[in-house]
Amino acid sequence: MSAVGVDGHRGRMRARLLTAGPEALADYELLEMVLFLALPRRDTKPIARALLARFGSFAAAISAPLNDIRGIEGMGEAGAAALKTVHAAALRLARAEVIDRPVLGNWDRLMDYLTAMLARERIEQFRVLFLDTRNRLLADEAQARGTVNHTPVYPREVVKRALELQATALILVHNHPSGDPTPSRDDIEMTQEVKAAAGALSIVLHDHIIVGNGRWLSLRREGLL
Repeated sequence: MSAVGVDGHRGRMRARLLTAGPEALADYELLEMVLFLALPRRDTKPIARALLARFGSFAAAISAPLNDIRGIEGMGEAGAAALKTVHAAALRLARAEVIDRPVLGNWDRLMDYLTAMLARERIEQFRVLFLDTRNRLLADEAQARGTVNHTPVYPREVVKRALELQATALILVHNHPSGDPTPSRDDIEMTQEVKAAAGALSIVLHDHIIVGNGRWLSLRREGLL
């Protein structure tokens, strides 16, 4: 595509975005627009289509591992940084929806945030949400990262961190990279161990959420807590 053609194409896409909104753009077009900013002299349509072919969707492309993104021809460091900037912005926006609000009363927003954070992770990650006396989020911290199907969790360390933050309640969260959020026996046993350790110090374990790909499961709702 010529320079004039590229400029005209970009202008039309910007106009469509601003007049009709982001829903008017296909995933590859949204990827193009992100890459416009990082690669002003490149025709970004082929790169955007390659990203979509490799990862399947806009969301999967921006949340893909950095090394995988770098493997797309034409991306370079600037293009990869642009995608990761958008991913970081999306996570911060989702997190802003749960900050300073009682977590238990904003369950849908909490699940949106946890899904955005974990659903596409390829390695199992264990996180803890530390809550105050009004069940507002004090901190969301990754306690451990493991393999594709196992993460070591130490109840004593979870409780120690809760005391440091003066948290009075916890929600455990981890992902299953397989996409199936069904809890394993180890998941259930570990949950009971954390519950016992926290309860001994009057810290309440509200729930343990397992995030799959497009699905999540609450151990409390399943009667396993």
